[in-house]
Amino acid sequence: MTSTFELNSGHEIPRVGFGTSALHDPAEAVAAALQSGYRAVDTAQMYRNEEAVGQGLRASAVPREEVFITTKLNNQFHAPAEVHRTFAESLDRLGLETVDLFLIHWPVPSLEVDYVDTWKAMIELRDAGRASAIGVSNFQQEHLERIIDATAVVPAVNQIEVHPYFANNELRAYSKAQGIAVEAWSPLGKGDELSDPVLSVIAQRLGRTPAQVVLRWHLQRGDVVIPKTDSPARMQENFDVWGFELSDQEMAELDSLDRGEAGRRGPHPNEFGR
Repeated sequence: MTSTFELNSGHEIPRVGFGTSALHDPAEAVAAALQSGYRAVDTAQMYRNEEAVGQGLRASAVPREEVFITTKLNNQFHAPAEVHRTFAESLDRLGLETVDLFLIHWPVPSLEVDYVDTWKAMIELRDAGRASAIGVSNFQQEHLERIIDATAVVPAVNQIEVHPYFANNELRAYSKAQGIAVEAWSPLGKGDELSDPVLSVIAQRLGRTPAQVVLRWHLQRGDVVIPKTDSPARMQENFDVWGFELSDQEMAELDSLDRGEAGRRGPHPNEFGR
């Protein structure tokens, strides 16, 4: 397994990136993460930390061309003109000329603005070279079908909730069948999963932490992950997932933790943003 994944755009995204939502000090955390070896950082207009993320990138002294930067469109800016305006503002806050990936954060099907038109504006940004790749976040199968049927442009990424208690297998399978990379947000769940007895036994057997085991489970399933933490020690722990492998039996044991919809921690994409 390589440490990067080739998107349908032809660009390489690191399989282990750094998430930045709800961090205490995003600038300090991003700088520490990059200095620890991370080469992908995920932010969003909704997080209100793009400026801090840019500061962290510069403070890290890691060359811009070595870092894969993702940001996401906020829900109230789905109108095409707003897509263009707020994307330019995101670049200004980040202090960048381009981003590597720009996502529609949520489909918000209840909006008067059709997310198909939002997607068309995203395509314009990509074609103008301002975002190297474009994708979506929290899109269900029906949302993906609509934008693909309307434009024939397949998102590079679908960033969705995935963790052992909510494996989200049907949506993952559909996304991958279309050539869309699956990026798991909240890959470690809300923390309680890390004390699950099944996981604890596997971690003890392998001499690894529960978080490392969960992240390795994601990687062996073929997903990209973006764990987040303010702790430099946990950053290093979450990044150190390449020196071991889960057996088929261990993968099956973790797969068995899936609770279906009962395990979902975030809002359902058809409901959020109303």
